[in-house]
Amino acid sequence: MHRPALSAIGAVVLAAAAAIAVVVVPSAPARGTGAQLSLVAYSTPREAYGQLIPMFQKTPAGKDVSFTQSYGASGEQTRAVKAGLKADVVALSLAPDVNELVSSGLVFKGWQNKPYKGMVTDSLVVFVLRDGNPKHIKTWNDLLKPGVQVVTPNPFTSGGARWNVMAAYGAWRHEHKTGKQAQANLLKLFKNVVVQDKSARDALNTFVSGKGDVMLAYENEALFAQSKGQNLQFLIPRDTILIENPVAVTRTTENAQQANAFVKFLTTPAAQQVFANNGYRPVVPSVLKANRKKFPVRPGQFTIDAPSIGGWAKAQKRFFDAKRGIMARIEKQVGSDTG
Repeated sequence: MHRPALSAIGAVVLAAAAAIAVVVVPSAPARGTGAQLSLVAYSTPREAYGQLIPMFQKTPAGKDVSFTQSYGASGEQTRAVKAGLKADVVALSLAPDVNELVSSGLVFKGWQNKPYKGMVTDSLVVFVLRDGNPKHIKTWNDLLKPGVQVVTPNPFTSGGARWNVMAAYGAWRHEHKTGKQAQANLLKLFKNVVVQDKSARDALNTFVSGKGDVMLAYENEALFAQSKGQNLQFLIPRDTILIENPVAVTRTTENAQQANAFVKFLTTPAAQQVFANNGYRPVVPSVLKANRKKFPVRPGQFTIDAPSIGGWAKAQKRFFDAKRGIMARIEKQVGSDTG
């Protein structure tokens, strides 16, 4: 368990959460007549990109390049780009959101044919707990107990929420539950969910305000808050999923050279260390190794490609189809919606 105790996560995180519904942030203006890149990203890496963009602008490839930045729930950002939001680079929570842009002709089909399969950061699903963990929450089964209030975003707007669902389902399958038993546990879990915000950062804001006994969250969110001096307790369950976050250049960019240079820069050791400093697990092995004490491997850690899940192409249709998916049925049963 990562322990200092949880009090309020404080003004830094609260202010960020309040500002992130879908927010556009201009960066330093271009020097001369350089290109301007539009970065459209999911809600949590705003602080990391705020550090990385000035670093890139100091490189030969980034000279005279300026940026606009838009942050919000991954699913909503994907829909916004499809609806016309300008994007040169998309940094989303999970591969299906990028593939949705592929289907719309906005991202090249081979976006994963790059180093690290098009991923820029990793993370894990963790339990964020109240000070002292008064409900004694240690396992996924503890989330099903009567009276335990859970906070997680809505899986039909938030990529983080979809990772949470697959972490829970995969963990129960790892514990030798059948598919039907794991689905039944998902229903029990969502009956204990008290708030389903649009994004992972909004969910953090809700939990900080005092709602819930446990929040399902990105490991990087918990570590970022700790790095800002906040008192935060979280637990990495024995069985949890490796979160993989993609980045891609759009087909519609008018500045492909600069956009590709920026994406390439994000996997340099220096950039990956910035991600690590912000709580993300680096995808570059040498940088991950240098930060291994900060990022322990759990014995039951698995990926979306685990046999019981079958990869995102299968999981997206099976779990998150808005009309026929497992989660659509569960949301209807618990009286929530599909975004």
